[in-house]
Parts: sequence; C-alpha cells; structure tokens
Amino acid sequence: MDKEKLQQGLNEYEAKVAKATAKFPERKNFEAQRLYTPLDIEDFDYGEKLGFPGQYPFTRGVQPTMYRGRLWTMRAYAGFATAEETNARYKYLLEAGQTGLSVAMDLPTQIGLDSDHELSHGEVGKVGVAIDSLADMEALFDGIPLDKVSTSMTINGPAAVLLAMYVAVAEKQGVKPEALKGTIQNDILKEYIARGTYIFPPRPSMRLITDTFEYCSKNIPKWNTISVGAYHIREAGASEVQEIAFAFANAMAYIDAAIKAGQKVDDFAPGISWIFTAGLDFFGEVAKFRAARRLWARIMKERYGASVPKAQMLRVHVHTAGSVLTAQQPLNNVVRITWQALSAVLGGIQSMACCAYDEAIALPTEESATLALRTQQLLAYESGVTDTIDPLAGSYYIETLTDKIEKEAYDYIDKIDRMGGAVAAIEQGYMQQEMAAHAYEYQHEVELGKRTVIGVNKFNDRKKLAEQDVLTADLSVGERQIARLEKMKAARDNEAVKAALEKLREAAKGTENLMPYLIDAVKTYATLGEICGVLREEFGEYKQSGSMF
Repeated sequence: MDKEKLQQGLNEYEAKVAKATAKFPERKNFEAQRLYTPLDIEDFDYGEKLGFPGQYPFTRGVQPTMYRGRLWTMRAYAGFATAEETNARYKYLLEAGQTGLSVAMDLPTQIGLDSDHELSHGEVGKVGVAIDSLADMEALFDGIPLDKVSTSMTINGPAAVLLAMYVAVAEKQGVKPEALKGTIQNDILKEYIARGTYIFPPRPSMRLITDTFEYCSKNIPKWNTISVGAYHIREAGASEVQEIAFAFANAMAYIDAAIKAGQKVDDFAPGISWIFTAGLDFFGEVAKFRAARRLWARIMKERYGASVPKAQMLRVHVHTAGSVLTAQQPLNNVVRITWQALSAVLGGIQSMACCAYDEAIALPTEESATLALRTQQLLAYESGVTDTIDPLAGSYYIETLTDKIEKEAYDYIDKIDRMGGAVAAIEQGYMQQEMAAHAYEYQHEVELGKRTVIGVNKFNDRKKLAEQDVLTADLSVGERQIARLEKMKAARDNEAVKAALEKLREAAKGTENLMPYLIDAVKTYATLGEICGVLREEFGEYKQSGSMF
C-alpha cells in the first residue's frame, strides 16, 4: 500500500465531498465515518486478528467449513399453556423443518413455584409452558425421541431441577445421559441485573451452577451446562458493547467459581454456550459476533490457560431482538427480523431462533411461528450467503468496527475487574446503571425523532392497530393444570417423595453435588415447588431490597 498516494487520493476526495455537501447536506446522527480505507486498518495483522475458521482466535468462525458442512441449528422459542399443547406445537414445528427445540417456561416455573401456588394465579401457561413435575416433562416430550433432537431450555433459578427432569424423561425413553444434546440457560447473574426471575441469593445459586458444570462434564458430555445470557442484557437496554462486556464478566465469575471448587477449565469450559441478540444495526451486529469470538478466545487462553480449542470457542445461539419489534404496522417486523437473522448468519453463529412478527402483540400463532422458521430456511437455502465463510472479512469498515467493539468491550471488562468482578459490580449497581443510561438515551432519541422507527415516529399511518388472530392462555389453563397436579400428587408414592426431599435437604446443608439428589427427587414425582421449597429453606430467598448474601 502506497500510503502517500492513498492520502493524496483521500485529500482529493474530501475536496469533492466539500462541494457535494455544500449542495446536498448530509443527513445527521451518523456514528460511522463517511468512508473507510486501508489507512483505518494499516497495522492489520491477518494471523493475529483473523486467522482461519476453526482456528484460534476464531474470528472467522468456530468450525473449519462452517455452513458448507452444517447449517446452524434452527429453533423457534415456543411454549404456552399445558405440556400437551406445547408438545403439539413442537411436533408441528419439527414437521415444518425445525432442527432443534427451544422451551419457553411460564413465569411460575421460572421462579420455582407450582401452578397451585397463590402467586401463580393468572400466570399459569401465559408466557410459556407450565412444568410442575416429571409428569409434565414426560407429556412435553411425548413422542419426541430425546436422542434425536437438541433441546434448549430457557430456565435459570431452577435450571438444575429442570435438567434433572429432562434426564429422568430420557431414562424412561431408554436414552442414556451421554446421548443427550442441548442447553440449560442456567445464568443467574444476569437475572439480578436484567430479568428478575431469581430464587436464591447469588452464592447458593452459584453452587447450583457449578454443580451442574461438574455433573454434566462427567455424565452428560454433549450438554451445554450454561447459556450465558448476553441477549437479556441487551434486551434490558444495553448497547452491543455492554452486551458483550457484561455477559463476559458474568461468565468469568462462573469460571472463577468452578475453578475455586476444584474443577479444571478444560473439562467444564467446553460446556459453556451463549445466547446473544441480533439487533437492527446490521454491520454492527456482524462485527459484534466476530469481535466477541476473538475476545473470548483470548480471555480463555491468556487469563485461564485453556488449551483445548472447544474451551476457547464462543459458540453462540442467537435470538433476533424482540424489544425492537413494534405493535404498530406489525408486518414491518417481518423485514426487521429478516435482516437481523442475516446479520447473525454473516456473523457466523451456531444456532438461531427468530421472533415471530406478532410478538409485540401476543404469543405467536402457528402461521407467524412458521414464517419465523421459514425466514431462516430461506436464508439457508436460497440466498447464497452460506456458500462461503465470513464473506465480509477484509472489509475496511467491518474490520475497523470489529476492532473498535473488541477494544470497548475489553475496557468495560477491565473496569469491572478493578471493581472486584461481576458480583461486586452487580452489588454496586454498576451494570444496571450503565444499561439504564443507555436505554434512556435510546428511548429519548426515538421520542425526539433522532432515531427513526418506521410506523412509530415516522411514516405512521395513524390507523388503529389491525385486529388479527392472537394466541392467549386464559384462566382455564391454570384450572386444568392444577387439576392435573392434584391428580398426580394423589397417585404418587408420597412417602418416597418425603424421603427424597429429606435427602436433598441434608445434601444442601453440606457440600456434595446436588444433581444426583435432584434427579432422585424428580423421579419420585416431587414437584418443582416442593424441591425449590426445600432449597429456599436451606439457602434463603433473594429479596431485591435486601442483601444479596
């Protein structure tokens, strides 16, 4: 590259820009430069920054052949009402070509309550499926061979209990634990800062997480023991840089806890997976995934000494952003979702679920859920974007943006390190405040018209929201679920339940791995609420207004 000649050309270009903008002023509020050239990446070292797919630092992807060898796993986040109704939706989606299941749990399940608890009234089966016991888990996967599908469960506080139920269902199907493939979200720290579906204080919660790390590394080797929730951090208002940094800080807290418990990083780290969002800034999202892979590989190698490639890899499930969808002109969301999904594919992700266009209004219908799946299939089979690996590599803009996002994320991580790590930063409210500030700024820009949202603050046709088919779960769902729960309790061996819960209680008082006790308890048909009730009594319950510990 002849820098002097290039600079001369740039000077001539800028002179022409000055004349053009005098006649046609540019639009405002651009974050990117007008133009990127080799001068923006003049110290670019291909081997250090990019390398090759499947090789450290994994900037260009975690597999050598990427989508030419195997497409990403196509999921749809689904769960509503009862296990039987959700089971029917799963079978419908699998027949439509879905290649993995993604289970949405209702709110009582997420916070470890049974459907007959007084706080569950009106919430049973509303935002996901109700799972009270092994009987519900059996119905949920009835006719679905668990050695043939990969299942992701969006569950955090009681994640170990739901995993125990899944293992028990597999056993009843004759499927050995080592054949199971899937993920439990199991990321409790982001609940304290982004979602709020926590149960126990952080320290016992961390114990449950490290117990699952250990148990799965020995017994369920193909299982992803945690899906670190960058997605939820972003949906709560974070920027793409904060999404990476805060999720990485949380993940490092889990790794530190596991190492402190005597586990080896190369044994458990291959079971760490991630869920990220795919937002509206197309090129920013592509660069985000590339930057995150490179930064995580370096953290794992340089900070933790991980030597196994799988322990260095950032394997990502993506869900397109739900917070940016609009109830106004909902069909516009079809377009938004499409380019979000495209950015994820060009960013090199491993698994994806697309929002349905009507999710700003209600639970997805069969028609909208199918279209969300078809969006992925169209990208995979008709667009041509899977033909070559990391096709945007080498773009002056993409490489500059990738470097910028990596540096800014690292700066955040360094600051959190100096505060004492993720738990200390959460205690001090640092991450929450940073996210809230960014969310406020974003919304303020929308309200001032500085950030355009089609159908909301620009090109608003001012029509009433069109009526359309929506899927809802009414109070009768709760009534049916409670009746089912009472029938199950009457038929089970309640003495066996009592004995299993007492053994769990004693184990919780000590330091043993709790997973075997949880599996034994769910096999007696002890309910989620009963199991979490024992753990609440022993561990305590986290109250936001009080101390975390």
